[in-house]
Order: sequence, then structure tokens, then C-alpha cells
Amino acid sequence: MKVLVFNCGSSSIKFKLYQMPEEKVLADGSVQRVGHDDASATVRTDLAIQHIETAILDYPAGFAVIKDLLLDEERGAIGSLSEVAACGHRVVHGGEAFGGSMLVDDELEKGIEAVSELAPLHNPPNLTGIREAERMFGDIPQIACFDTAFHHSIPETAYRYAIPESFYKDLHIRRYGFHGMSHQFVARRAAELLGKHKYAVNVITCHLGNGSSITAVRDGHSVDTSMGLTPLEGLVMGTRSGDLDPGILFFLHRKGYSTTDLDTVLNKKSGLLGLSGTSNDVRDLEERAKKGDKNAALALDIFAYRIRKYIGSYMAVLNRVDGIIFTGGIGENGSDMRARILADMDQLGIELDGQKNKTHIGKTGEIQTDASHVKVFVIPTNEELAIARDTYKMTNS
Repeated sequence: MKVLVFNCGSSSIKFKLYQMPEEKVLADGSVQRVGHDDASATVRTDLAIQHIETAILDYPAGFAVIKDLLLDEERGAIGSLSEVAACGHRVVHGGEAFGGSMLVDDELEKGIEAVSELAPLHNPPNLTGIREAERMFGDIPQIACFDTAFHHSIPETAYRYAIPESFYKDLHIRRYGFHGMSHQFVARRAAELLGKHKYAVNVITCHLGNGSSITAVRDGHSVDTSMGLTPLEGLVMGTRSGDLDPGILFFLHRKGYSTTDLDTVLNKKSGLLGLSGTSNDVRDLEERAKKGDKNAALALDIFAYRIRKYIGSYMAVLNRVDGIIFTGGIGENGSDMRARILADMDQLGIELDGQKNKTHIGKTGEIQTDASHVKVFVIPTNEELAIARDTYKMTNS
């Protein structure tokens, strides 16, 4: 059967068409700059790459372009929309209600809408994508896959904040975590590589990119994760601050910064960009550091230090660690950053093999020495495939 996976953002629509259960990608594409006159759309198949630039002023127009590209007589991936048996959708926030992938119905759509205040930039376009797919494909299963779902197993001791209980009971302020599909995907893949059942592994998964998070996985279940109520908490990221003393916000507010100012600073002007003053891209900063840029070097060191701290704390949480996994754009490709992160951890049983580390760029494999007590993996993530698998499973059960 053919499964079409959608990931709808505030101004983009990403999609992949899979032949399941073979997991073969039949088409891979995106629509960029939805809402603008200078939008574009691209789709890749085994036959060709199609690219157009045109005004795409809203989501219905974006989905219409996707339809035309997929059905193109000469270069399209399908001959009819009826070939698509089900659609899977990435939904960023499921709140406390949705702990797994679910078949979309009216009640589920209302539920996604109800928790949209927890992810105001993500859930509304996710829901719009679901509704457009319903209109385009008619009465076929639509499956919502929640990015927070993997973290529903986190115990209350880890997800509650030390604030008045009414904030949790009435406002649902707690740790939710994100990147759940990525963390779950690589944890399951690590179990396969270790020759263990998926619920028999203890691993620490490091999803490192412009947005970064780290998760402690015990017996195959998430038991702690670095992101919290929002994706702002935790590691230093490309433009996000990560952990900081909340008193800083009160101090800056007294200095005249508005809540809007602070939101912008912490989410868009901090992290690697704020520390370096030049870039949020690790590759750029590594080049600058080699040329003597002290701020770039400091930004990289702080980025690595924060990850190393979390790895150490999660080793204490798990007690037994079968493996540490690097994934995401930086995790999969940044060999120098992986070396920075795991430097001087031999007393914790972690030893990186320099040569293996350098040769494992964007491909699956182990990069620890033979003497290392803890295995270290590079595992490319594939959130779209995770969604396709859940969609196929739920429509064939």
C-alpha cells in the first residue's frame, strides 16, 4: 500500500510517499514559503526532479501544487489519488491526552486544537495539513503521530516542575519533551544493532541540530528528556538559550525588556548565535574557531559542555547504559563535535575511536574503542519513516 506522510510547518509543507511495507520512498518533496508570491515546490522521484516557483498564498494552494506534481503524467509518482491508502501527519504537541499515534476523527481534531496554546507555531499548521489531506483524499485513514508521545512514559518525578501544584493542575505546566519520534526511532534501531529486544535497552539519545535535545531511555521507554513545556529548555541550541536561571528574565524585565523582547531574545538570538555573535551553524563556527575566533571556540565548547553534563546526569538516572546515540544534522555529521562532547570521559567507561568517528559521517555505525565499556553509535534519524510505519501498522491491524 502507498502511505503519504506530511509535515506541515508555519510556512512549509514537507511530504514523502512510501510503498509499504517495503519502506520504499516513491516521492520526496516540499513546498516552501507558503503565503508568499515567491513560493516554490520540489518533488523528487526515481524518474525526475520537478521544481516550480510560483505564488502559493495558502495551504489549499500548496496542497493543490502537491497534487499536480504527484499526478504529473510524465514524471509523477502516482496515476491517481486513489492509489494513496492512508496519510500520516506529524503533530508537534499532544499535551497529556495523546500518548501515541491515533486515527484522526472529529474528537481528535478538537483535542489537537485544545492543546494548540502549548505549541502555537506548530499545532495550527499541523491541523491545517490534516484537514487539507482529508479534503484532497476523501475517506481514507488519516493518522496523527505526536512528537511528544514517546515522552509520555516519563515519571512524575521527572516531568513535574517545583512550582505551585495549581500551575500543573489548572494550566498543565509540566515537562512534555519533543523530538520524540526521532528519539524513539534511533532507540529502536540501537536495540536492533545491540541484538536486544526494543524494551530491553538503556540508551542515551542525543538529537543534535539547530534544535537539540537529549533523552534517557530505560527499558525502551523515555524516562527523562531535556526539553520541557516548550523546546526552549535544555541544551544550548542554534538560536535558543537552553537552561538558564529564570531570575535573569526578571532582571531583564526590570531593565525594560518586554515579554515579547525576551521571547525573541531567548528563542531567536541566543544559543550558538548569541554566544558567537556571528552564526548558529556549527560548521561555520568550527571554521571560525580554526582561524582564531575566540567567541566561536567558546560557543562550541559551551555547546559540547552542556551535552556532556546531560549525558553524565542521565547515566546516573539510568544506572546501566548500553549505548550513547548521536543523531540529527550535527549528531550524524559532526565528528569534531562528537569528539568535543565525549572528550575525557574514559573514567565513565566512554572512549571514542578517533578514526571510526571521522569515517562515520551520516551513516550508521559504532565509533567507540574496543576498550570502551559503553557503546557509542551514529544513527541517522528518519522521522518520516517512523510516521509511515505507524500509519501502516494502524491501518493494517
